[in-house]
Amino acid sequence: MRIGVLTGGGDCPGLNAVIRAVVRKGVGVHGHEFVGFRDGWRGPLEGDTMPLDIDAVRGILPRGGTILGSSRTNPIKIEGGVEKIKENLAKGGVDALIAIGGEDTLGVAKQLFDKGVKVVGVPKTIDNDLNATDYTFGFDTAVNIAVEAIDRLHTTAESHHRALICEVMGRHAGWIALHAGMAGGANVILIPEKPFDIDKVCAYVESRFKTRYAPIIVVAEGAHPVEGQMALQAGELDAFGHVRLGGIGENLAKEIEKRTGKEARTTVLGHIQRGGTPTAFDRVLATRFGLQAIDAVQDGDFGKMVALQGTDIVRVGLDEATKELKTVPVSRYEEAEVFFG
Repeated sequence: MRIGVLTGGGDCPGLNAVIRAVVRKGVGVHGHEFVGFRDGWRGPLEGDTMPLDIDAVRGILPRGGTILGSSRTNPIKIEGGVEKIKENLAKGGVDALIAIGGEDTLGVAKQLFDKGVKVVGVPKTIDNDLNATDYTFGFDTAVNIAVEAIDRLHTTAESHHRALICEVMGRHAGWIALHAGMAGGANVILIPEKPFDIDKVCAYVESRFKTRYAPIIVVAEGAHPVEGQMALQAGELDAFGHVRLGGIGENLAKEIEKRTGKEARTTVLGHIQRGGTPTAFDRVLATRFGLQAIDAVQDGDFGKMVALQGTDIVRVGLDEATKELKTVPVSRYEEAEVFFG
């Protein structure tokens, strides 16, 4: 078979490990041929490809990002986009497609499968918000990067007696904020799933200062206050209709200074969380996903996504994987609240 591979959406550590595993087992065990599509769905949409053989994947295991490039191109929103992809796949002799991405990339994969494209999905998102899998690769690396930043913020916060806010990624799900905040000993964690009370946040800040220590607040980019408590800025939309977020940390700092009289500063980690070398956990998980994805193609088991459930890699329907986001449950947030203030 001739199999296409693409990586869509935001990049993250571990993407190259998936590509490497797919190609190494696909060529070495199953005898397949591979072609890489550049920049997510833009590649098959425009017929933009690159060679993807054993030589192309040598040495890429520890590298962050993706050798294939990525984008947020949404072919569903482009007139005739699906037909163009099917036409280019046929023209290139591509028998099947492995799509590596998050909710948006795999949502497109599901629609293409419904229209006859043979596709297998691999879950990728640092937000860990894909349904039907316990963890996605990239998440562990992002959390570790955030924890290192929080550890450093503790010392400077105490030296200057300031409230320091660390803004992390997490549009609809607060998994990074929750894990990084708990591991980093944050005094307050704010997530999108639970609107926060700014008065309560300020009370935690003042309580922390009374102990002669300075507070650290970890906030997910999608966190928001109870309606009407703070003015929030609106952003432009991307190709999938998502608002480009960022700024909640700065708004929070201004409110804390205004309400408590204490100095507050914000550090926005942004794309730092996406970059660099993947952790050992993410390298192994990404490799296992890649091995199982090519086996699914070999078995003709299309319309599926490989997923981690417990310690096993299983196959689930793309519809199950993309029907809803996996958000932080109330019980998990309540565990973290014990340490607030």
